[in-house]
Amino acid sequence: MGSECMEMRQRQTAPQGAPGSTSDQSGAGSQGSNACCFCWCCCCSCSCLTVRNQEEQRPTRATHELRINFPACEESPTPTLEEVSAWAQSFDNLMVTPAGRNAFREFLRTEFSEENMLFWMACEELKKEADKNIIEEKARIIYEDYISVLSPKEVSLDSRVREIINRNMGEPSPHIFDDAQLQIYTLMHRDSYPRFMNSAVYKDLLQSLSEKPVEA
Repeated sequence: MGSECMEMRQRQTAPQGAPGSTSDQSGAGSQGSNACCFCWCCCCSCSCLTVRNQEEQRPTRATHELRINFPACEESPTPTLEEVSAWAQSFDNLMVTPAGRNAFREFLRTEFSEENMLFWMACEELKKEADKNIIEEKARIIYEDYISVLSPKEVSLDSRVREIINRNMGEPSPHIFDDAQLQIYTLMHRDSYPRFMNSAVYKDLLQSLSEKPVEA
């Protein structure tokens, strides 16, 4: 009886110890494997992210430097009564002076269509460039800001003009947007200009200059 009890105890003790030791070793091994895998993934991810961030930052810096951010108003002396009266004679008289463009932009903001004037002004700035790289970058910025259907400032252009622009974006010139600029100029002339002439923006400015005493 005593020997049988001893044998039973030995059998119970032996299987309990073996799985325990095997589990501990496999657990340690898996922990070591996971740790190595985790470290490798971490290092790889950090390296990839660093390279990706550096690549993304290069064009971003160039874009910020070349992006055309127009102030709310162009620098301009106070217009005279004769100058403001001449705006009513033709749209060209209005657009040729900074004061006229400022007043017209103020009106376009009330109609949520200031992007038309901003696009026209951006095209004028592009025409002044001679450096090929700057022309390409500014043309891309203008396209993204005013031509792309994804832009909140997209201007209204017909399919023919869009096709011409898309075809020429591979090697843009300073005049790549000439057809589009003319179309927007015509749109502002026919649509927004008549309403501007009847707006409070124009009438109040004309009245304030009319009531201003003439300097001796």
